[in-house]
Amino acid sequence: MNHISHIGHGRRGWFGHRKLTPRACVADSKRHLRTFLADALEELGFVTSECDQANELDAVLDTERPDLLVLGVSVDGIEVSKILETLVRKEFTGKVLVIGQPESIIVKAVRQIGDEYGISMLPALPTPFSAGTLRDCLASLLPVEPAPSPAVDVAEALKAGWLELWYQQKIHLRTLVPSGAEALVRMRHPTWGVVPPAYFIPDDGDPHFGALSEFVIGRAIEDWHYLLEQKGPVDLSINLPVTFLADAHTMHELCRRMPDHPAFAGLIIELDSAEVIDNLDLVIGVARQVRLHNIAISIDNVGANWPSLMGLSSFPFVELKVDQQFVAGCADDRLRQTVCRRIVELARGNGARVVAQGVETRSDFLAAHAMDFDLVQGYLFGKPMGVRKFARSRVSLASGSEPKP
Repeated sequence: MNHISHIGHGRRGWFGHRKLTPRACVADSKRHLRTFLADALEELGFVTSECDQANELDAVLDTERPDLLVLGVSVDGIEVSKILETLVRKEFTGKVLVIGQPESIIVKAVRQIGDEYGISMLPALPTPFSAGTLRDCLASLLPVEPAPSPAVDVAEALKAGWLELWYQQKIHLRTLVPSGAEALVRMRHPTWGVVPPAYFIPDDGDPHFGALSEFVIGRAIEDWHYLLEQKGPVDLSINLPVTFLADAHTMHELCRRMPDHPAFAGLIIELDSAEVIDNLDLVIGVARQVRLHNIAISIDNVGANWPSLMGLSSFPFVELKVDQQFVAGCADDRLRQTVCRRIVELARGNGARVVAQGVETRSDFLAAHAMDFDLVQGYLFGKPMGVRKFARSRVSLASGSEPKP
């Protein structure tokens, strides 16, 4: 590693020079390790990039400007000396986290050279490690402030670019094959990290509510193109308020923006069941019109109000989603099972599919199977995740094995 000695001292690094969306680069030759680290870092609020060869780092530093470099130093791994040379030459101002046993010769050497050339080195992350130990190593870099109160202004979030969409997979109940995904809006705040929607989603009377809906539509379409390139076509659902449907101009623009691509199977708009029931004529009329523009309407959070959807002369809805309060624990609750069965019958009678949302346990999965749901959605199959992580994801059960009906 002596060949880097001719390079001048770099500036002492500091974390957070970019106040929005802290970034991390994972440099390691092993793909499975890069994927694990990237996923864990994204859970902590980082936007991640990866490189598996030292000569890729130059471009990453220029384009991504990471605040953190996570460096694997195994003997048969990435060329550590070239990595260090690049960091010094580019005057890297972030932190470096080395993965390896702190007392090993190579880890000690890397840390010593880093200190000599002004690279800000974090304590080494010993192997083997977990997401929890990674969090502990980065604790000094993570926000400690509580979530905002009062709520963050949505206009500020939109202007600052803090909003993003996360995706939760829908799973075909009998085959366990992915069958689309629901887009859920999240805020990645520069101080509080990922902020729950309750802190920033306004009510439909807020003048910025329309702008939030426009953001969801635009980002979902962008993400659909990204997912098409990364993993193939994915059928996406987005949540919109009924008030959005009442504006003829916005609906016309929505129809116009649908991707003109042979792989695009359509967009599903999920509307809350209470809003649908209060505006049945409007929703039915719009649902019939937008079908010709490759857009379908799903009724979300159907529960004890299901009788209000019976006997409709027109039922132009593609999907009914059962409220999770009637799905969670339904395996041991006859009343919840009764509500679920009635909604399944309602969907079947009108040619719509039916989704059990909030499936978190094997017993609830088996109950949904017995009640003949079409799709399931819930933590048993995965939490919502950012689009990049979703693009890499595969269906796996939280328990690690498939439930057998």
